[in-house]
Amino acid sequence: MTRGLGKGLSALFPGENTTTKDETVEQVSLKSIKANPYQPRKIFDGTAIEELSDSIKEHGILQPIILRKTGVSYEIVVGERRFRAAKLAGLEEIPAVVRELTDEETMELAILENLQREDLTPIEEAEAYHNLMENLKLTQEQLAFRLGKSRSHIANHTRLLSLPEKIRIHITEGKLSMAHGRTLLGLRKKEQIPLVAERVMKEGLNVRQLEKLVQRLNEDVPRETKKKNKEDLFLAERESTLRDYFGTNVTIKKSKNKGKIEIEFFSEDDLERILELLDE
Repeated sequence: MTRGLGKGLSALFPGENTTTKDETVEQVSLKSIKANPYQPRKIFDGTAIEELSDSIKEHGILQPIILRKTGVSYEIVVGERRFRAAKLAGLEEIPAVVRELTDEETMELAILENLQREDLTPIEEAEAYHNLMENLKLTQEQLAFRLGKSRSHIANHTRLLSLPEKIRIHITEGKLSMAHGRTLLGLRKKEQIPLVAERVMKEGLNVRQLEKLVQRLNEDVPRETKKKNKEDLFLAERESTLRDYFGTNVTIKKSKNKGKIEIEFFSEDDLERILELLDE
């Protein structure tokens, strides 16, 4: 598969519709339809499904789902929410368009559909990017081009997968933000991440407060004895700016008239991304 899906979204997803004029809509039995194994979304809002089900009972299904044939059954490519709502509404059939698609095309279409509708949590999005790169043998740069995203966007999300599972769950549940997760990755002692995350949630720390906490912990300076002067605050602000720009932990170390800036990277692709930013 060589086409850049990110550049051809208008063909794949013309407006709100995911079908084209040349395609035939047919009624397919719900019993013969299976879920998409490449579905990036793991959490479906039960209330939203119920509301959609009520709408279907009253108005019917306004947009067919997209399926692909797999043996004697069908597999959902796009439209799992409509499929679930239709089952809840007690329907026996659902309008669908059946396409001939490879596993790779199915995976890309499922991810693109969710990305366009902003249906994924940061962790689901990160896992989707990771799976695409693994299965399609793509670099972050190649994936970014195909999806119409920036390379830093891909890198910032996939870095979240290096967080402990419990922290990833907190982000998925909305207890911690993606920015919190990225900042936690800046801790030098990774074993501190769970304890610091608990403190963030308990005390309701915002990202800027967490950044200052991470900086103190990285410097191993007790909170009671640490004194901030204007220069310290200036450097902390610059570190925060650089972290946002490079999408990774940045530390500025200064002593008298000299110092150094440390930029962390987590893989060869991550290093290449940072070097490209330095060249801009």
